[in-house]
Amino acid sequence: MAKITRINPWHTLLVGVALLLAALCDVSAAAVEEERRGTYIVHMAKSEMPERFEDHTHWYDSSLRSVSGSAEMLYTYTNVVHGFSTRLTPEEARVMETRPGILSVLPEMKYELHTTRTPTFLGLDQNAAMFPESDSMSEVIVGVLDTGVWPESPSFDDAGLGSVPGSWRGECETGTNFTKSNCNKKLIGARYFARGYEATLGPIDESTESKSARDDDGHGTHTSSTAAGSVVSGASLLGYAPGTARGMAPRARVAVYKVCWKGGCFSSDILAAMDKAIDDGVNVLSLSLGGGMSDFYRDSVAIGAFAAMEKGILVSCSAGNAGPSSYSLSNVAPWITTVGAGTLDRDFPAFVSLGNGKNYSGVSLFKGDLLPVAGKIVLCDRGINPRVQKGSVVKAAGGAGMILTNTAANGEELVADAHLLPATAVGEKTGQELKAYLFSDSNPTATILFEGTKLGIEPSPVVAAFSSRGPNSITPEILKPDLIAPGVNILAGWSGAVGPTGLAEDNRRVGFNIISGTSMSCPHVSGLAALLKSAHPEWSPAAIRSALMTTAYTAYKNGKVIQDVSTGKPSTPFDHGSGHVDPVSALNPGLVYDLDTDDYLNFLCALNYTSAQINSLARRNFSCGANKAYSVNDLNYPSFALSLEAQTGGSTGSSESSTGSTVVKHTRTLTNVGPPGTYKVSITTSSDSVKISVEPGSLTFSEANEKKPYTVTFSAAASKPSNTNEFGRIEWSDGKHVVGSPVAISWT
Repeated sequence: MAKITRINPWHTLLVGVALLLAALCDVSAAAVEEERRGTYIVHMAKSEMPERFEDHTHWYDSSLRSVSGSAEMLYTYTNVVHGFSTRLTPEEARVMETRPGILSVLPEMKYELHTTRTPTFLGLDQNAAMFPESDSMSEVIVGVLDTGVWPESPSFDDAGLGSVPGSWRGECETGTNFTKSNCNKKLIGARYFARGYEATLGPIDESTESKSARDDDGHGTHTSSTAAGSVVSGASLLGYAPGTARGMAPRARVAVYKVCWKGGCFSSDILAAMDKAIDDGVNVLSLSLGGGMSDFYRDSVAIGAFAAMEKGILVSCSAGNAGPSSYSLSNVAPWITTVGAGTLDRDFPAFVSLGNGKNYSGVSLFKGDLLPVAGKIVLCDRGINPRVQKGSVVKAAGGAGMILTNTAANGEELVADAHLLPATAVGEKTGQELKAYLFSDSNPTATILFEGTKLGIEPSPVVAAFSSRGPNSITPEILKPDLIAPGVNILAGWSGAVGPTGLAEDNRRVGFNIISGTSMSCPHVSGLAALLKSAHPEWSPAAIRSALMTTAYTAYKNGKVIQDVSTGKPSTPFDHGSGHVDPVSALNPGLVYDLDTDDYLNFLCALNYTSAQINSLARRNFSCGANKAYSVNDLNYPSFALSLEAQTGGSTGSSESSTGSTVVKHTRTLTNVGPPGTYKVSITTSSDSVKISVEPGSLTFSEANEKKPYTVTFSAAASKPSNTNEFGRIEWSDGKHVVGSPVAISWT
């Protein structure tokens, strides 16, 4: 007979509870571990792949599995990086860095956006015959990394365009509210990249944001149409800036890569987009975004741009909107064209008339009758939150209008907005006078009068106060920004998903919008680079940038230097770089400063980068020669920056103290891209303590593409206090062409 075992039900219950608690603990531990995970970009030394792996992706996967059993690759990269991105805990990331073949494991970085009068202002309309015929221009493809595109915008009409260039290898990806039919012979490609974003912030809410290349923000449509939008007659924003809108290269093709979402732009997505853009066959890449400053081998945009440069792709980036502070630049790698912002000769005046009879000028894009506005007008200080948001709050509180006054941070710079209520923006000095009136008069009254669009504003351009400034905090010997372009109150295409203010409560819909930022100046240069590429398909990215820089202008027709609106004084090369872009002159620069990959590798050696750091950036085994002397001063850049040691000890004020002579030499090589000729050098400088000499003083070119070197010697007789800056200019001219280079001298 079988023995019957009595089972204690309480024992069974306790065991069940224990198992449940253990399971809950496992779930909780897993959740905690997942919360600790972050996105990392893993750089691999591809040449060290073991022979047992047939494909590098298998090696990547094996390396990942060796440190984490649950992590998965977000992206594998082919062109911009040898490696992949994934989610790891900090401990796993540290272990990963010790694995064979790993060059570096870098944490994800978050980047932010740098937010039709232009062609006329730049002289493109008057000199159209000088630029290439439409057939050659339509072979050039501009890739834009941004918030996507509104494909229904008339700026992407493909009327009159021929077949898509045979060099194009990209595609039009389907997604939320976006199909292949949204692309055409103008908008030839559209992709989106969200894996990095979603890994950090969770799934995209498709009820509020399109998980596709569709632009729900407006920024991407604005930048891409600025670079290469088709010609659209009758464009305006609510009646402001009426006329014909067109991109800088209106016959070029556009490919958009959506990398920016409501929560920002993440480096793993940006790298994946640049990787694809190189594969797709773009000729120019435009990125109106930036992040914190870091060494080039840790900066995803710099890493991606290096790979693009090797493929002959010019990369144009915004300088940032952190001005007028010094050392505020983004995107300062020398293989990137870094663009600051200036103004146009157009404004949108809206005057304030006070009860005491005084009148003050401001600017506004408010759509309403051009009649005085009176009532409960609220005076607000400009601050950190969006300017248009302040107006929205005033309107909700019952205000009839708003006067928005600048603070010291913005000075006299005026940026127009399409406010939701009658409003105008005024400068800091005007704001102070308005406040004095408000607090001194027992019955203060004001009226706002809107005057529409006004052309012929002088002086113009001026450097925008928000435009980020030098010196270059990563490599002071490379002068940045490279140049400035229009970036204030720019009219271009807009998304149909959002109003002109971008506020949720703004129900207005417009085909074009007017916004400001180095985000707007960058695509101007991207489009102009496309024009030059179509005219000179054999030119390298460095040659194109050189042409844009050496022909830029630094003074008005009256001879006065371009003004800095933040100070009201002449701007300097730390503000405007080489100057304001002049595309007509850039088409025929005479001479260029060219650069290739080897020049940049030698530059990295001059920065004392290790072999692993160079490999992370340049994706190759490259060892700096132990017996070779490398100098940052020898990079063949179209500008000059000299960083000298400042006075030490008790030296104060502006007096000089002799510390012995310091001599610094810079070598350069010019390439002839024009007719034969002899160029003579001229030197101007504001420095009384640094002598500049150039040897030889003349260069004779007898044929195209001939190269001639020269040496610049800077002799500093005495030191100066820290943060002292002086400037100069070196120009080569054959009587027809002027090849100009700015000089910046700093004591630090």
